[in-house]
Amino acid sequence: MMDFRRMWLRTLGLATVVLVSFCSNVETAISQEAQAVAEFPKGEIKGPFRWESQIFPGTVRNFWLYVPAQYDGQTPACVMVVQDGLQLARRWKLIEAWDRLIANGEIPVQIGIMIEPGVVPAPHDDAQPRFNRSFEYDGLGDQYARFLVEEILPAVGQDYSLSKRPGDRAIAGSSSGGICAFTTAWERPDQFGRVLSTIGTYVGLRGGNEYPILVRKTEPKPLRIFLQDGNQDQNIYGGNWWISNQQMLSALEFSGYEVKHVWGEGGHNSKHASQIMTAAVRWLWQGHPKPIGSAGGKKRRTDILIEGEDWERVSDGHGFTEGPAVSASGEVFFTDIPNDKIYKINVDGTVVEFVSGSEGANGLMFGPEGWLYACQTKTGKIIRYDSDAKMEVFLEEASANDIVLLPGGGYYTDPDHQRVCFFDWDGNQKVVDEGLAFPNGVVVSPDQTLLMVSDTRDRFTYSYQIQPNGDLKFRQKYGHLHRRDGDRDCGSDGMAVDRDGRTYVTTRNGLQVMDALGRVHLILRKPQPGWMSNVVFGGVDRNWLYVTCQNAVYRRKVKTQGFDSVASPFKPPRPGL
Repeated sequence: MMDFRRMWLRTLGLATVVLVSFCSNVETAISQEAQAVAEFPKGEIKGPFRWESQIFPGTVRNFWLYVPAQYDGQTPACVMVVQDGLQLARRWKLIEAWDRLIANGEIPVQIGIMIEPGVVPAPHDDAQPRFNRSFEYDGLGDQYARFLVEEILPAVGQDYSLSKRPGDRAIAGSSSGGICAFTTAWERPDQFGRVLSTIGTYVGLRGGNEYPILVRKTEPKPLRIFLQDGNQDQNIYGGNWWISNQQMLSALEFSGYEVKHVWGEGGHNSKHASQIMTAAVRWLWQGHPKPIGSAGGKKRRTDILIEGEDWERVSDGHGFTEGPAVSASGEVFFTDIPNDKIYKINVDGTVVEFVSGSEGANGLMFGPEGWLYACQTKTGKIIRYDSDAKMEVFLEEASANDIVLLPGGGYYTDPDHQRVCFFDWDGNQKVVDEGLAFPNGVVVSPDQTLLMVSDTRDRFTYSYQIQPNGDLKFRQKYGHLHRRDGDRDCGSDGMAVDRDGRTYVTTRNGLQVMDALGRVHLILRKPQPGWMSNVVFGGVDRNWLYVTCQNAVYRRKVKTQGFDSVASPFKPPRPGL
């Protein structure tokens, strides 16, 4: 038996690692696991059940259920999903751990779902099946999470009462199953709150090596995570498992997650995990049913989040929301494109209709005289409204999507013709850039010298230097955005800029916040599923982020402020290089 209280020093490449104890009762847990379990009521193993998936077309697989003796069918049971099926659960000695811990009241009553990866059967005896394990387990994205949430859990729920609270659901796996467990909870923290990962494959097989960076940059999610690995784990073409697990731990601790780890000297197998399984499962459910929180994490370079502040819904029930703009007094206006309406959010949070019959108005912005400018998609015009919603045409021919206004004129994006245009206040306009695949959001730096444009079909935002006559020079791929696995582009859309020169970009992956050098420091989650189309700083002090997301508008208070681009320019602080 390994003595986890000893400190082992090992040199691995250039890194020196220190192996420390998991907790003071690990040896006790191991000793208990070695004892006979006859005195504990034993759960029942049911299955195998065959499943043909629609989310992974053509695949078949087996799964088994663990039903504890204490399950009464009346109270919704907690759930623990285990990748690689009954075989891994037995290697882990997980069933014995469930029996013991449930009987002792140390973990809640739970149904175990032990499920194998899918296989597409071979068409004949001289062919191999298509083995889906790496595709399903190593791949990022939400496909496997949807498979569980939309297929397996409802199927099991037909015969068993299962809790739907994320804190009542755990997911576990080893190796590729370990990263699969993390990915499932990462993508759907509304469904799974607890993760058990042993010898996890957070390496470059299908993009898992990106997780430590994404964990550091992304707004923390309500997850409780247990990690296990050994310093003799694999070091092959995809990466070093031992180092990658330590990088995951470091990232999770940096971001303030509830995380526990136990490192050993083993290799890429289940031996070590089986020795600590009782203690690991005990810790995973520790504190249940208390909500999963965080320890706060370390101070970020971009420190705009306020503890306890989250997205709050301001308005919903619309067709598709877009184009938020803020008035001089802090009111936020937004469009409902399919319903041809513009709404106003007062500073007290009440919402009123401002305009009906807006002809597909999209991007909005207030001009220096206080009028609201709008890009009419149905007419190809830029129009403007006074405070009484009286409308007049400003530009007759302007196939505009989004708009930014300055003291000397403005710019609009024209994705239909792949161009960016400038206009002055006399109504003169000209094309100042062409060639972006889908130019969309457009904003200006606080000193009014740089124009930033998002390209929905690219992974970069673009920066230009504004010339005195409105021309643009020195186009550069500037903002490097993160995209989700499987996405061909980032889906970047609307943008906003704060007083420190940071740029906020709505993307498929959330609201990405870049410093003035174009580096993403922080990713805020989308407040609901669907397309997050635009963002603006609103409120009297410009310290509320408003986002338009699919059919609704949300806001969130932050520790920074926006500014009005039509006001006098000012020099932002020099960014850290």
